[in-house]
Amino acid sequence: MEAFPHPETMDRSQFLSLADQCLDRVADWLEDFDPDEVDFGTSDGVLTIEFPGGTKYVLNRQAGNHQMWFAAGASAWHYDWDGSHWCCDRDGHRLEQRILDEVSQRLGRPVSGLNG
Repeated sequence: MEAFPHPETMDRSQFLSLADQCLDRVADWLEDFDPDEVDFGTSDGVLTIEFPGGTKYVLNRQAGNHQMWFAAGASAWHYDWDGSHWCCDRDGHRLEQRILDEVSQRLGRPVSGLNG
């Protein structure tokens, strides 16, 4: 993967490339789940993760802020590119780990395989 600058110096095309790589990586990871357990859909910078019973989590790009946003239930996080990973703008955790944690909690079992 090519190197990208920090968000302060990143241009729109660089951000969109990074954001789309992130969305594609998560979508590829979700392909391995049984669709009766976890399903997903993508549309123009938004990835929706759907669970039985109607619960939805949303991962999307926010081009104006050069951030990725992830919402799971009543909680939401904003992620900045640190030069190598998407990291939470509040406490620094990585986006991939939050997705793993939230999907694991929802399914009631540990899941793995989403590497950043």
